[in-house]
Amino acid sequence: MKSAVETLNPTRVRLTVEVPFEELKDSLDAAYKKINQQVTVKGFRKGKIPARVIDQRFGRGAVLEEAVNDALPKFYTEAVNDAELNPLGQPDVDITELKDGETLNFTAEVDIRPTIEIPDYSGIEVTVDAVEVSEEDVDKAVEELRGRFASTNPVERAAAEGDVVTIDLEAKVDGEVLEDGVAAGVQYTIGSGELLDGIDEAVTGLEAGGEATFTSELKGGTAEGKESEVTVKVTAVAARELPELDDDFAQMASEFDTLEELRADSRKRLENMKQYDQATQAQERVLDELLKLAEVPIPEKLLEDEVKTRKHNLEHHQLGQMGLDIEKYLEIQGKTVEEFDAETTEQAVKGIKTQFILDELVNKEKLNVNQEELTEHLMRRAATSGMSPDEFAKAVVEGGQVPMLVGEVARGKALAVVVEAVKVTDTNGEVVDLADDEDETETATETVEAVVEGDTEGDAAAEKTEA
Repeated sequence: MKSAVETLNPTRVRLTVEVPFEELKDSLDAAYKKINQQVTVKGFRKGKIPARVIDQRFGRGAVLEEAVNDALPKFYTEAVNDAELNPLGQPDVDITELKDGETLNFTAEVDIRPTIEIPDYSGIEVTVDAVEVSEEDVDKAVEELRGRFASTNPVERAAAEGDVVTIDLEAKVDGEVLEDGVAAGVQYTIGSGELLDGIDEAVTGLEAGGEATFTSELKGGTAEGKESEVTVKVTAVAARELPELDDDFAQMASEFDTLEELRADSRKRLENMKQYDQATQAQERVLDELLKLAEVPIPEKLLEDEVKTRKHNLEHHQLGQMGLDIEKYLEIQGKTVEEFDAETTEQAVKGIKTQFILDELVNKEKLNVNQEELTEHLMRRAATSGMSPDEFAKAVVEGGQVPMLVGEVARGKALAVVVEAVKVTDTNGEVVDLADDEDETETATETVEAVVEGDTEGDAAAEKTEA
């Protein structure tokens, strides 16, 4: 077999392949055998029809077509390996010549990974938020914990901010009560913002038995997004009572004996959270600077497929879980379809560039992933998928996805190498040393995943929806 490579552009090549006809012998034998099992000819047992009879009855062309379809993947793979190419996606194959008994010639156009020069990144400098935990931050954390241990007691007075009211609701659109617009016995904390806009004002000042009507845009159900006339009736009012902030509370709400110890633990937890956020911020900003330095051609077909995948995942997975469709999402985001398409394309380009550059760094730095790192990553992936580690591991192995997970960890390690080599300072001018972070690789892996897989779109929708 002879093959030649023509470079069409930095990300696409054309392979020209010439195959001597004798190379098709095994595939021709297999084709006759397959056709033998599929057809019947009077006077011959099934599977025992001579090749000349198959040629006469069904045509030599049908046999050749079957043989070529069987052999092409093998010849294409051989040509790719001979040329030491890294193909992306499926090739476009064109049979240019097929002469029975003489030769098979074909071409295959395919996208390939571009050759990338890793730039000198040692001069990168980024600034991140300082890790600072104020007394107000600790107070807020303790108050949130205190709120989880609040009790409620019925009161015979008008409802006020912070009270828990039991209410019945009825929603009408255009004067008609909605089938899913009636609810009874709903408990609601005034001021929490967890139900409809306008409900706080409606129930404040009402005693048990009182009712009010207000207008609000429905946030879910069959009439989501429509203006509705909502009638709310208060059936009970209860005051929330918070426990005293003392050592007894610390012992009830935690493993600590004193309030001072509880506050110290809250401070430590907040510091850890801010350190994690700081590390993520550093990695994101270093990655952005690295991408600016590198020239990375993007295969058009790969970009097209990536954009389609991101849109599909957003619409059918992330938004679906939040009860949103693409139209509502764009409304919440305040974007036009054109703006959404442009942003999705930009993010897809960034994801592909990130993958190409970090994969090249993995090769250049000869980075390996050990079993412990892979297991840790698998455990985190299992937790986010809602599956047990054993279930997730089984699904990964059966789906042949182990190399994918190894690649994710390797890219995280590559980003960590870059971050350790550059200058990171906080807003106070202090140098930040992320090399001391025990979870640096896993944090970097998460950062890379978000860029490569496009998780940020759904997160943005969730944040705005919750707000």
